[in-house]
Amino acid sequence: MNQAQGLDRIMQQLKSSMHMPPLPGRRPRVIAVTGGKGGVGKSCVAVNLALALAMSGRDTLLLDADLGLANVDVLLGLQPKCNIANLLAGDCSIEELVLPAPHGLKVVPATSGKSSMVEMSRAEYAAVIRAFDDYPAPPEFLIVDTAAGISASVSMFSVAADDVLLVACDEPASLTDAYALVKVLAREYDVHRFKVVANMVYNASHGRQLFDKLERVTTRFLDVHLQFCGFIPHDEHLRRAVRRQMGVVDAWPGSPSAQAFKKLAMAADKWEESSEAHGRIGFFAERRMSRGEVA
Repeated sequence: MNQAQGLDRIMQQLKSSMHMPPLPGRRPRVIAVTGGKGGVGKSCVAVNLALALAMSGRDTLLLDADLGLANVDVLLGLQPKCNIANLLAGDCSIEELVLPAPHGLKVVPATSGKSSMVEMSRAEYAAVIRAFDDYPAPPEFLIVDTAAGISASVSMFSVAADDVLLVACDEPASLTDAYALVKVLAREYDVHRFKVVANMVYNASHGRQLFDKLERVTTRFLDVHLQFCGFIPHDEHLRRAVRRQMGVVDAWPGSPSAQAFKKLAMAADKWEESSEAHGRIGFFAERRMSRGEVA
């Protein structure tokens, strides 16, 4: 039995044993947090956005989709007994996989240092996506912390989401890689709308300038729409929170970066549904399989 078949079997057993159909009309708002380049603070943004949403009373699930180099559990000081690799292998249930985190946030941990998770097939990535499409108690928000780069994993989770939140910082490599990711998603996967957060900037003006740089080049060469959704300032409190394995919104809620994350969460709670919204996280997997493209 391969990993995809194993996960499908687990999900069918889970649904039949729990007798808990999803609530009518309820599905999560899925936000894929991505960035192209590693080191732009993508995981910190995902963690603090998810925590800020949970602190505001929103039922939030945070999925670590960096399946081979996971760090969400480390950033939150959690100690998972199992991870997505165990779920795929049939060694644990999804109930055993989901970890409680501060303020009611729920976390789905991935694994670190396991090459087989990085080298999964598209069918296996699709199986992971289907698992959360069928999650028996859908949250209001599903925050997906994608891997760095432009791999199949990043593409599939981004296409399956309602919103792609692109994290960029004011470095040439960050802007170049962010553009490359937008180009791949637009030209190969028909994603044309992106939300952008400027990370590690000095102030709002600096954040806007960073966004303008990226927008100028994407507008010139790509058929995409970028929306500026805010900035996260340089803040020593954020660095200290990482060392403490806490979210800065939890450790120093009054700090500049914590306030910025809360503002971002408030904005995300009011984002209008895009015309590109796929309606359910499994849409992309189902569409590709119907066309025979998943191998």
